[in-house]
Amino acid sequence: MPTSFRHRPALAAALAGAGALMAGAAARAQEAAAPAAAGAVPDGAMQGAAQAAPDAAAAALASLPHDLSPWGMFVTASPVVQAVMVGLALASVVTWTIAIAKTVELSSAKRKARAALAMLEESRSLSQAAERVGFSQGTAAALVRAVVAETHLSADAPSRDGLMDRAASRLERIESAAGRRMARGTGILATIGSTGPFIGLFGTVWGIMTSFIGISKAQTTNLAVVAPGIAEALLATAIGLVAAIPAVVVYNACSRAIGGHKAQLTDASAAVLRLLSRDIDRHALPRPHGNSRAAE
Repeated sequence: MPTSFRHRPALAAALAGAGALMAGAAARAQEAAAPAAAGAVPDGAMQGAAQAAPDAAAAALASLPHDLSPWGMFVTASPVVQAVMVGLALASVVTWTIAIAKTVELSSAKRKARAALAMLEESRSLSQAAERVGFSQGTAAALVRAVVAETHLSADAPSRDGLMDRAASRLERIESAAGRRMARGTGILATIGSTGPFIGLFGTVWGIMTSFIGISKAQTTNLAVVAPGIAEALLATAIGLVAAIPAVVVYNACSRAIGGHKAQLTDASAAVLRLLSRDIDRHALPRPHGNSRAAE
């Protein structure tokens, strides 16, 4: 038998033994590397990293306001949002103050105008109307006195043709002045009604921006962290609507009431002009010495 065939079993056995030694060495190397890798990161650091996120969330939750009532949200809001809320609250107070004042003023003016119009309709002449009016206050009384004064100033005029025009001009000016007087304060209502929602929206935008900045600092998107800041911001919009809606309603109500009062004054002016026209046709205009005090 040749020599190569005689040594094949011994060669195979040597190769098998070398493979077993290499496999054992690799296993021991893996076992030695595992503790080394585990020892590269300390246990305390791993536990600290695991607890970092819960601790941050807990700190953020601990800093949240516990009172979510309107007053509590106002106290914890940013200074800009607080300034917006205070301004809108003052605007609401102004709205209700004007509403009460205008209600009283227009009610009294309408009552006086109705009584004066009834008196003018019952009067047969301008002199009789002047005697009934006397020195009473009110726009209708001022209309009668203005026409009587014009008749006294035109007593030496050669013609009565321009007396009606001059009297109508006086009455028109008195009506315009009364309308402007009644409309005082309604411009503030219009301003509050038109700008209140936008001022509240500005406070909301500012509050939400501040909330998102706080969210980025807390590094959490927990709804319990996000919700209070957004609620505080939305409170500004709510207060803006509370201030604006009554202002618009009161403004519309005052506009209708002022329009009705102007119609009453127009009727009173027409009644006075009718009395003047009758006196002109009767040649019975008030004389300066007869009603001088009423004409003053």
